[in-house]
Amino acid sequence: MNLGSSELLIILAVLLVLFGGAKLPQLARSLGEAKRELTKGMEESETKS
Repeated sequence: MNLGSSELLIILAVLLVLFGGAKLPQLARSLGEAKRELTKGMEESETKS
């Protein structure tokens, strides 16, 4: 999945319009926590196998 700078700017602009400036940090924090949980779960399942 190769995204260029123009595609990233469009995605960020859409997110800003949809969620507003105040909600973006909270959304990013939630996505980071979800990614950490997913990575942790994958690592645990690899060690059990």
